[in-house]
Amino acid sequence: MPEDLMQDDLSSTEALRRLEQDGPNALPVSHPRNALHLLLGVVFEPMFLLLVACGAIYLLLGDQNEALMLLGFVFVVMGISFVQQRRTERSLEALRVLSSPVAMVMRDGQVAKVPAATLVCGDIVLIAEGDRVPADLLLLAATNLTVDESMLTGESVPVAKYAAAPDTPPDVAPPDSPQAAYQAYSGTLVTQGTARGRVIATGPRSALGRIGQSLAAIGAQPTPVQAETARVVKLVAAAGLALAVCLALFYWLRLGDWLHGLLAGLTLAMAILPEELPVVLTIFLGLGAWRLAREKVLARSIPAIELLGATTVLCVDKTGTLTMNRMQLRALWCDDGRYDTVANATEALQEELHGVLEYAVLASHRRAFDPMETAIAAAGKQLLANTEHLHDDWTLVDDYPLSPEMLAMSRVWQSPDHSALLIAAKGAPEAIMDLCHLPPQRCADIARQVTAMANEGLRVLGVARAEFANPVANPATPAAATGLPDKQHDFDFEFLGLVALEDPVRADVPEAIAQCRRAGMQVVMITGDHPSTARSIARQAGLTADGAPITGTELEAMDDAALNARLADTHIFCRVQPAQKLRLVQAFRARGEVVAMTGDGVNDAPALKAADIGVAMGVRGTDVAREAAALVLLNDDFASLVTAVRHGRRVFANLRKAIAFIVAVHVPIVGLSFFPVLFGWPALLMPVHILFLQLIIDPACSVVFEAEAIESHAMTAPPRPANARLFDREVLVRGLVQGSGLLAILLAQSLALRATGIDGAQERALTFIALVFSNLGLIFANRTWSGLSWTRAGAVNHAYRWSSAATLTLLVLVLGVPSVRALFGFDLPPAPLVAAAMATALVSTLWFEACKKMLNRPAAHANGQWDKSMP
Repeated sequence: MPEDLMQDDLSSTEALRRLEQDGPNALPVSHPRNALHLLLGVVFEPMFLLLVACGAIYLLLGDQNEALMLLGFVFVVMGISFVQQRRTERSLEALRVLSSPVAMVMRDGQVAKVPAATLVCGDIVLIAEGDRVPADLLLLAATNLTVDESMLTGESVPVAKYAAAPDTPPDVAPPDSPQAAYQAYSGTLVTQGTARGRVIATGPRSALGRIGQSLAAIGAQPTPVQAETARVVKLVAAAGLALAVCLALFYWLRLGDWLHGLLAGLTLAMAILPEELPVVLTIFLGLGAWRLAREKVLARSIPAIELLGATTVLCVDKTGTLTMNRMQLRALWCDDGRYDTVANATEALQEELHGVLEYAVLASHRRAFDPMETAIAAAGKQLLANTEHLHDDWTLVDDYPLSPEMLAMSRVWQSPDHSALLIAAKGAPEAIMDLCHLPPQRCADIARQVTAMANEGLRVLGVARAEFANPVANPATPAAATGLPDKQHDFDFEFLGLVALEDPVRADVPEAIAQCRRAGMQVVMITGDHPSTARSIARQAGLTADGAPITGTELEAMDDAALNARLADTHIFCRVQPAQKLRLVQAFRARGEVVAMTGDGVNDAPALKAADIGVAMGVRGTDVAREAAALVLLNDDFASLVTAVRHGRRVFANLRKAIAFIVAVHVPIVGLSFFPVLFGWPALLMPVHILFLQLIIDPACSVVFEAEAIESHAMTAPPRPANARLFDREVLVRGLVQGSGLLAILLAQSLALRATGIDGAQERALTFIALVFSNLGLIFANRTWSGLSWTRAGAVNHAYRWSSAATLTLLVLVLGVPSVRALFGFDLPPAPLVAAAMATALVSTLWFEACKKMLNRPAAHANGQWDKSMP
């Protein structure tokens, strides 16, 4: 660092030069995507390009009506996807808040407010209670300064800061090093006191910025479902086109009619091309993101929604995730009694403890920013209400701040009706005992009580009082008091007792963790806290306490093999540094686990991005954490994470149902396009029929299956394996068996109709009626795989009702309007034959239900295994 950084405040000219040289003091986070970028991403999505290509085929065939219908649907789906992504970006923009929009800086010999982004190395910055530190500072002066660094270190308790010695090197020290006591880090919050510091690092060179930069090296990968769907679409499309070419050549060579052969081949290609798969996936994930948003969960990476259902390990950051990230009074203790705010919540505070809380309040600032002082003040208002122990009319005379030599603070007060000055002190118990000059045995007794409270995860402070004769002896003019000693040690303090505080566990956390465990997920807490605090929080949260905790020091000494051996039975990691969080996530993933990581601080960001699903807190979370996460809990409600897992499992299970339906429905469509050509029959399906089925029935089914309620056993079964496939054997066999049976039934109907001598147009209409009603029966049967479909009558699916009504209305329109009927190549069949076609659909539905009994296996999840036949 240049020597001129050790000069006094900068001139505006020099500050501008350094700003141009070093760049703005801005965090290394990505910029939100604009509307054009989003639109181009949607338009050039290969899934949609495939659909557009299908519309172009119709245009080449010269049928503009069919082409416009298809292309119109394509653009509707594109619009839905664009709107969803745009809404997500806007929500993120609303969450984006600057760490410190302005800073108080000394330039040209004057104090001025400047944008924090314009700070440069060498600037002299002034900070006070409530300020966000705008850059990394070397403290030149500090008065009673404490800083909340939880976003950087994970430690919920504010740390004391002191002025650096004149010869201190201006290098950024790690937040966990001894030199950190003389530095304030960008983005952290000043909870108490004032300070003056020199900027020693800005933007990406700050401690916060270096963490943000490390995110760039961690790349995102497509989810298994995305990769698998893309692969299946390519394979099926290639196979379909090959079969279509073969059929066209067969028709041409057999009958010598190349034009009709081309039409037959294109019809088969349209029947086989799996354009529904990308549409279904898009609709499922888009609507899944919308449903999660209603639960206050923002999906930044929409495809990650389905991956939630496979989560096997949930790595939980303690501060702000399991806990409230705010302190509250938990217990008061003195020789004559103890009061617990939980166990004794309905009881009044006993008189013996009034003095302890009274002087703890007096030893705190009236307008507190420090979380512990805020908690003490709130407890005083509640527990000492309507007593003489609250002193709003007392006047502050002087105070003695914390110092490296004395980890206690004292405040000197003047009472209106008392001539002597009253001094209230609070601080580390050992410091308070030192101030009171207690004998060794008394100190040992108090220390045992402190240890017991600390083992409960509590932050313990000692409280003492003293009196000092006011030389002025005039309560009306307390400011005139003189003769106060230079050090707190010179007062004759009396020990009063102990105050214990905690960062409370969120009320919904124990049940949420219990649900995660019932769902077969391993919950792991990763924190920077002391082991005893971590164990206490784990007990309160309901985490498994089997196996000894692993500290950051132990973790550093382990090689990968030793760490892997401990991961299965270790649920608490404490005193962990940010780089170690990242290593833990990567170690779990190396074992084949699907890892979700929650967090809210900058220190969590690399692990959030490296995890399969990163989950950030929206209210307390930092910009960098939200930027790295796949999901953002907008209301910081930990229970929302369980809701998100439930949604993820429902999405994957319902996707399997939809895929089985698509496979099943394509078998008769392909068969009815292929066998009539093979046997020399008149065409039973034409492109317009396939268009009707694919644009009405298939999209409707995707909405129906997406809206289907979760199966009753889904949240008590283990997660699906990380390598579980969407298009696995069970799904394909189920679809092929159902579809083959339907094809056989429809061909049998066609043979029976041809035996009666019915004309081709009526036969085509009756086949189409039976196929449409059978498809509705197929949707109904596949709503559940765990039992007969009518047993889900209580699970109302309005989408199924509306889609069925819309489909039947369109079918009536096709049959009832002569011009539309002519477009479809139908003749209106007699009513008895229409009833027979509907009976064929009923037989098909019974076949679909029978398939469940044949294909379903006993519920494997009862034995701790994922049952593929019951999604």
